[in-house]
Amino acid sequence: MSYVPKQPQEPAVRKTNWVLLGVIFGFVLLGAAMLANIWGRSVERPAIPLVDPSFLEQTAWRRSYADLVRAKEDLSDFDCYVCHEKKNPPPLRFDDKHNLIVPEEHETIKMGHGSHDRNNLCFNCHNEANLVTFSTRDGKELKFAESSRLCGSCHGPNYRDWEAGVHGRMNGYWNHSLGEFRRLDCVNCHNPHSPRIPTRQPAPAPHPLRASAESAKSATTH
Repeated sequence: MSYVPKQPQEPAVRKTNWVLLGVIFGFVLLGAAMLANIWGRSVERPAIPLVDPSFLEQTAWRRSYADLVRAKEDLSDFDCYVCHEKKNPPPLRFDDKHNLIVPEEHETIKMGHGSHDRNNLCFNCHNEANLVTFSTRDGKELKFAESSRLCGSCHGPNYRDWEAGVHGRMNGYWNHSLGEFRRLDCVNCHNPHSPRIPTRQPAPAPHPLRASAESAKSATTH
């Protein structure tokens, strides 16, 4: 006995045809509405300005003694004994308020290390017995290129963070096999005599990459 498939009933066929015609008609209407642009124009995204190159600059504010050594530059300005006499520390003079009087030969130096003025004394950092070295609070003698260790002798928490890479800045590659990796010295950012960093303009916030409410309102009114 052979199987004879049942033929679809006529009402069901008509219903399917009407549904298909409705779908086709709906797409035609949607296409016509899009061509007529009945919803208006889409809001154009505003142009994203480029980041100021100054925020991407890797050059430090200041050059340290170590930078000058690496660049093989003239270091005669750091030879204190060109003017001063060895084994004869220069005398320090103070005004009536016990503020250090900076000699004319060092008039470019502005003393301002700390708000209490107790650090405005040359021999708090410079070695009185050997002017071409530094002297820490515990009596250790350091070379000029070791200035960050000198800072760390008083600013312990900052020095700890600097060693960990939290404080200050590092240039180069995290993967040392790809290139040089160098941690900037304290004096690359801080003037040792007046270490407070001047106020800087903050870097711009991340761009949202979408039109703002104001730009959308402006676009709809034009």
